[in-house]
Amino acid sequence: MSGFGQRLKYLFTSTNGLVLTAIAITGLLAALMSTLSGPMAEWGVREITIKVLGMKLVEAEREGRVVLLYHSFFMPVVAILVYFITANVRIKENWDSFINSTVTVGYITAVCSGIGFAYFGHSPALHGLMLVGLSLVFFAGVMLAGALWPWNKEYYLSPDSPYAHTRRGVDLERVAFWVVTVATLGSAALGAWAGAYYGSGFETVLAEDIVRQPIKTTLELAVVGHLHIMLSLIGITAILLLGRWFDFHGFWHRLAMPLLIIGSITMTIGCWGVVSFQSIAHIIIYTGSLFALAGALFLVIFGIPALVRDYLNQWKIKNATAGQKIKALLYDPLKFGALWQIIFMNFTTTFVGIFMAIKLDKIFRTWPLREERIELAGHWHILASIIAIALLLYFVDQLNLKGLPRRLFGWTVIIGADLAFAAITVFAMKRLFVSEYMQQPVVNLTMLLSEIGLGVTMVSLALLLVWRLVDLFKADGLWKQELQEADTSSFTGKPASM
Repeated sequence: MSGFGQRLKYLFTSTNGLVLTAIAITGLLAALMSTLSGPMAEWGVREITIKVLGMKLVEAEREGRVVLLYHSFFMPVVAILVYFITANVRIKENWDSFINSTVTVGYITAVCSGIGFAYFGHSPALHGLMLVGLSLVFFAGVMLAGALWPWNKEYYLSPDSPYAHTRRGVDLERVAFWVVTVATLGSAALGAWAGAYYGSGFETVLAEDIVRQPIKTTLELAVVGHLHIMLSLIGITAILLLGRWFDFHGFWHRLAMPLLIIGSITMTIGCWGVVSFQSIAHIIIYTGSLFALAGALFLVIFGIPALVRDYLNQWKIKNATAGQKIKALLYDPLKFGALWQIIFMNFTTTFVGIFMAIKLDKIFRTWPLREERIELAGHWHILASIIAIALLLYFVDQLNLKGLPRRLFGWTVIIGADLAFAAITVFAMKRLFVSEYMQQPVVNLTMLLSEIGLGVTMVSLALLLVWRLVDLFKADGLWKQELQEADTSSFTGKPASM
């Protein structure tokens, strides 16, 4: 095989290559869309981009463009989760190749045609291709659900396994992956059901725009339920994958897995129930969220002591001081950072969301709609970004980035991203402590900090991609070693005998 062919094989068959390709596509899309943002419009960059690329942006069609843009960002994320699952969970031989290739063709088709349809003229052919791409991603999910079927005796665990299982040996972690996959398929169908009525009396809506609308149509409620549950299921999948990374097992694992399973099912029922039983659906959602959050908390309780213990053992320190334990905890920013994101999420999304729910009528509904809309949009974007940061730290560990570059990348991303998330949270909640007439200093400071934090994070990601791009041009780069490992290894999960 030629060198070019080997590189293509690496990018489209190995787990690291597939993830790098998806990240690169998402990064290029983010860079393009950033030139259309508010600050870029003030500097005149937006108009230059529109004219140079020949974009067709009609203001009345903004909501439709935003929906397509969201899907274009999330399709590569869904593909990345699929790649990680097939790399970490045992499935039948060759199934991983079928699943990965299908989701890859699907998301690339959906992203390219979706952005083309939204920003470069409404070609019916592009819209049709976008639906084909989304259908392929869905079909890949169906195949994944079949491959993950947990009641196959081939995947049962032994009675003395340290991982959560039933008396018969059913792997509860595998059940959790399967439940999340099936729930995601059903939740995607919920969104597709609403989308199927475009052109038949249903117009595109953004959930934050109709939050105060007293009466919502069935299809509008379907959109609200769809976006909530899809993001929640992505978060639970990320928790399960991080658990694989930390070799989550033992007492806390046996507690966490049933809670994550129950939480996934309960939240899914609640979000679907928004369509018909809005009055009680949120109670069901909150109950499911508590189960899922408890499962994530147990991973943190397991992971932090395990991380400290591993490094103390490497350093052969038996009676460690408090300072040595803190050094061990912070020594690897990638692993510490992933656990820290779970903790930090509570301060920027969980506690804020609970407070909003409790004080909704007394405080937030007395604000102007614009302020509540900012808080809702910020809440969803921060949660999605925190999940993405945790997955990025996990992936960089798989790239075997070591030494000083590993620590610099890890701490830069953690500090930059969390600075931005904290600043945006303060900006969204500013009406609690400052009036509209006195808000400008707070707005200026939080916007500056968020832009610095996001800029630092994006530059770090860009440098990572440049490093791997340069490596791809080397005859004996890391890509070749990873390709050889992909050809000779099966999966990186726990063996069935455990």
